[in-house]
Amino acid sequence: MNALTPDDLEFLRRPLHGFLTVAGGEPRPVWFEAADDGTIQLFTEPDALKVRRVRRDPRASIVVAAPVGERERWVSVAGRVSVEPDGAHDLAARLAARYWDLDDPVRAADLEAISKTDQVRLVIHPETVRRYAY
Repeated sequence: MNALTPDDLEFLRRPLHGFLTVAGGEPRPVWFEAADDGTIQLFTEPDALKVRRVRRDPRASIVVAAPVGERERWVSVAGRVSVEPDGAHDLAARLAARYWDLDDPVRAADLEAISKTDQVRLVIHPETVRRYAY
């Protein structure tokens, strides 16, 4: 199956870290959002190395695994990536609320700093979805 299932989406909408690999790069932990349209979205600065690599070769994958203490489970999504100039700040705000306690003034200031920098969205369009659940 090359699309995310409802079970995949439920799992991916938890505050888990994904490990993003772009063509020519090494895996990096990232925040991500499984969008309603079945894509996986991230935000980053437009001059980040991963963006430069994606512009040369628009392939990427993300792997998300359940944390220690839970039954083994993971979802892997691979596909082509588009770099979108819009929506990154809104995505950053949603993800910050998911991963951080924004009542903490330090984290709120971190989000404010992100909102003042140029950001783009990386959108992974799934071509291959694999999963495992024990």
